[in-house]
Amino acid sequence: MENTHYSSLFSKDTTSFFRSPVRDIFKKVDLNAICSFAGGYPPAEAFPVEEIGVAIKNVISRYGSRCFQYGPTQGAPELRTALASRYGVDEDRIQVTTSSQQGIDVCTRILVDPGDVILTSNPTYLGALQSFKSYRACVHGVPHVQGSQEYAQTWRQTIIKLQEEGHCIKFLYIIPDFQNPSGETLSLEERHILAELSQQYGFIIIEDSPYRELRYEGNHIPSIYSLAPDRVLHLGSFSKILAPGFRLGWILGHPDLLDKIYVCKQSLDLCAPLMEQFVAEEFMRTGLLDANIEKNIQLYRHKRDTMLALLEKHMPQGVTWTKPEGGLFLWLTLPESINVMELYDNALGAGVAYVAGNFFRTDGKGFNTMRLNFSFIKEERMEEGISILSSLLKERCQ
Repeated sequence: MENTHYSSLFSKDTTSFFRSPVRDIFKKVDLNAICSFAGGYPPAEAFPVEEIGVAIKNVISRYGSRCFQYGPTQGAPELRTALASRYGVDEDRIQVTTSSQQGIDVCTRILVDPGDVILTSNPTYLGALQSFKSYRACVHGVPHVQGSQEYAQTWRQTIIKLQEEGHCIKFLYIIPDFQNPSGETLSLEERHILAELSQQYGFIIIEDSPYRELRYEGNHIPSIYSLAPDRVLHLGSFSKILAPGFRLGWILGHPDLLDKIYVCKQSLDLCAPLMEQFVAEEFMRTGLLDANIEKNIQLYRHKRDTMLALLEKHMPQGVTWTKPEGGLFLWLTLPESINVMELYDNALGAGVAYVAGNFFRTDGKGFNTMRLNFSFIKEERMEEGISILSSLLKERCQ
């Protein structure tokens, strides 16, 4: 067919779609050929390749042809039992998903109508913003202010203002542990504040926790789900603790909420792959998952410490950064005179990739901020990349 125009056929929802700048970077360059601080990739050495190979053989020996069959939409009973034991919840509060990203999407799909309000931190996870916008939600970002009283007041004022204007707030999306992109972690008091606001003002909390088990220092803080299990949908993922090629995650929540997600998932992909679920359960039951998590904690802690030391060594005056207690990212704030979007092509041409901070914001601001990932880049190239980036910043600070 010639001169075919598809624009009249697309749904109105597609006008709200936007491309991930991170994925666009991956299309343009070979990440192994540059100093990439852009993606949230685990490095190759984080994957337990040999152990996965053995686990696959064991799983096929145990389950046979069932490994290749359709599975229950709510997840394989074996995996749900293992997750219930690990996280201390009833099995009817567990829904297995095909990745945590799908978890974000199905939660949004069952809760949000066009024009409904979603609250989130500012900055927040880019993949979540993509999902929220695709359902034509109104996303309101709230900055993370210091001090529990100020934190509560900021959120409360935002909520009251939106409700007085007649807006319907459906849920609050938050990454409380080692947030992507900032690396920040909510205190226990801040988690209590959000749980209480959810109860008082009648919205759900989507607690996204892909990095929760990757803590390098300090004490674990109770999840928001543990504080208010009937007000929270808690999202977990095997991507950062096993392998992202296993598109496998889970949701903890009230059975009434999970039932809607169960029906929704039927129309998306029926079920998560059984082979992956069985391998994940094998890793959990044999202790291999905890061993892999501990190995990666040691690996990422060293990489984080190396990057923090290199930033201290090379960065010009006026540049500040977060010091995450876990996770895969830290957040740079530059002098306001520097625009990271204008800097980007020069940086990429010099062999360095990062993600501009404005992409993570709900208000389009933050042009003097950037996200750096420390997990993927080889350690021997980290100083090269930080040195190049620092030199480019120094030129603009003069």
